[in-house]
Amino acid sequence: MQKTNTIELVHFSEEFVDSLNDFDLPAEQSQFTTLPKEISIEMVGQYPIVILSDHVPVGFFVLHATDRVKEYSTNPKAMLLTALSIDHKQQGNGYAKKGMLALPEFIKRKFKDCNEVVLVVNHKNIPAQNLYLKAGFVDNGERRMGRIGEQIVMNLYL
Repeated sequence: MQKTNTIELVHFSEEFVDSLNDFDLPAEQSQFTTLPKEISIEMVGQYPIVILSDHVPVGFFVLHATDRVKEYSTNPKAMLLTALSIDHKQQGNGYAKKGMLALPEFIKRKFKDCNEVVLVVNHKNIPAQNLYLKAGFVDNGERRMGRIGEQIVMNLYL
């Protein structure tokens, strides 16, 4: 039977903890993101999102509606996307792209007031930059210094 690789974005719940804790990334990727098990999800205004493929967690990211958004956008209706990762065992299946392409519809359904998603990506992380561009994010030329070098600020206008 052929897998359909149906992608779904869902809010984090306890049923996903074991799978997310098993996520692994090679060093060249882990320098640019945070694994799900390293993220504290108790903060108000932080929304951990799980990327499911056929009901199996394959990816993860966090949407922020906290004061942290103001570091990257003056839009009061913007959200910040951080910590996108696809489990190493699941990479190469297009899950990151499918997940990001599903993001606008998910946000329109779950965060009705949001009209922009902003993120920062390291200037050395070319695969992630290409992914975000393919998913509709725009590089408006804004740069910031991050903990491991220059960051590109990218925007997705909804």
